[in-house]
Amino acid sequence: MPGIDESLTFYPLGIAVLTVSDTRTEETDKSGALLAERLVAAGHALAGKAIVTDSIEAIQAQVKAWVADPEVDVILSTGGTGFAPRDVTPEAVRPLLRREMDGFAAVFHRASEGSIGVSTLQSRAFAGQIEDKFIFCLPGSTGACRDGWDLVLSLELDSRYRPCSLAGQIPRLRQLCA
Repeated sequence: MPGIDESLTFYPLGIAVLTVSDTRTEETDKSGALLAERLVAAGHALAGKAIVTDSIEAIQAQVKAWVADPEVDVILSTGGTGFAPRDVTPEAVRPLLRREMDGFAAVFHRASEGSIGVSTLQSRAFAGQIEDKFIFCLPGSTGACRDGWDLVLSLELDSRYRPCSLAGQIPRLRQLCA
């Protein structure tokens, strides 16, 4: 049965949170704050937090900086994954990927459907790998970030999750999924 094996050691990950928005500020960024709070409460380290505009160049610059940072294992982005004219997160991030994680979108949509029904189709949430770092691009709503963290990422980024967690694909933790 899949789940957390409490007999195993928890290995914290360095996770950076990127909010993509033309309107949010540090004071109004509830989605980025939710992700930061949740990941720290789970025992991970907040390796960075930033807000950038809905601009391909701004998104790519911040993502590239975190990919180069040895303290960052995973990047969580929120915002810019819908169909509004300025939503460009997929267009900014996909060219940087060496591998796309097709299963994330499927699992996220299944989890999200329980909260918002068929409206989950309006999200272009996706994930992948840039060099050896993982990036998960979530919608900008607080509810979507809550579903994404609570129902998907909190488990998959926990090194104790079995049969195998994504943490085992982080270079320093690869022995976990041997």
